[in-house]
Amino acid sequence: MFDSIPGYEGTSGDGGGVYLPPPMPSVLMPVPEASSHPEWHGNIPSISEERAHEAFEDYVSSKCCYRSGPVRDGVITNMESFNTYRYRLETFTESRSTKLSQEPYRGQHADAGIQRAPEPWEIAAQPPSYFTEHKETIRVPYTSSVKKCDPCSGMGKTPCVFCIGSGSKVCSWCNGSGQCPDGACYACGSSGRERCSSCGGIGFHICNTCDGNGQLLVFINLIVEWSTERDEYVGEDSSGLKQEKLGKVSGKELFRDGQIMVSPVLGFPDVSVAQASERIIRDHRVKYTNNSRILQQRQTIELITITRVNYTWKEKPYVYYVYGNELKVNAEDYPATCCCSVM
Repeated sequence: MFDSIPGYEGTSGDGGGVYLPPPMPSVLMPVPEASSHPEWHGNIPSISEERAHEAFEDYVSSKCCYRSGPVRDGVITNMESFNTYRYRLETFTESRSTKLSQEPYRGQHADAGIQRAPEPWEIAAQPPSYFTEHKETIRVPYTSSVKKCDPCSGMGKTPCVFCIGSGSKVCSWCNGSGQCPDGACYACGSSGRERCSSCGGIGFHICNTCDGNGQLLVFINLIVEWSTERDEYVGEDSSGLKQEKLGKVSGKELFRDGQIMVSPVLGFPDVSVAQASERIIRDHRVKYTNNSRILQQRQTIELITITRVNYTWKEKPYVYYVYGNELKVNAEDYPATCCCSVM
């Protein structure tokens, strides 16, 4: 039925959503030119020995099975500062899909064929603030029509499945015999059948699909979704801290750029970050322009500081790490636990 409406081919059938690619721009978007950023270069931040000890103390006090001896009596012998960079690209997209929908017909206006239905990407939809997830359903004008309800064949009611439309069923007390051990079955008056409790004895139920009206208003819904796609890259470092630990901390923001289409960064001191920027931007343009429209991109580079603290306790060497703006601590070889494994 809806295959004849331009832009909505494939919407009919089982009512499943059909994603629709955005129209090609009349003018191809130019490839942006990357520029260099001399402000990349700078000193590696470091923390004091006192601050490192405080972070270690807070960390141990949060662990129920960690004894305080290494914090109280341990001696810091050396602190080394490292850094790594996290590049992140966020792409804010809008996608549109169509779905065949219906509701009980109660005299609503049916407007199919009155004039041309607007195509999916012609319909106005107000996006939320950039990088805010949102979903909106819009009824497509000039696609509404009335049809007979298939489940009830337009009758507005369906036979009761428990009594097969008869309104009665075999008596559960006498099992249909009309007799009980004490004589005639009082539950069914010796008839052997009792009123169906499911339908109240009328033999049918109001059709749930059309709500008893026998007709449906069918139309196309446009589903508009705004979502943020994210990818990031964290550079390698030689500190020895496992890279996955850095996913839960923030760093010092060195660079932020927001445009409809951002440019790859150039001139960054860590070549792998510049390469990651170019690769991730390219991947996003390939992935998110087929079935969606890119509304905005945002790229950031953070400097994540890592301090490796070497200390001794009971004349044995140990290591812990302090990292990120939150000064999180990782101490996998903590030497004084009492009842659980080291986390």
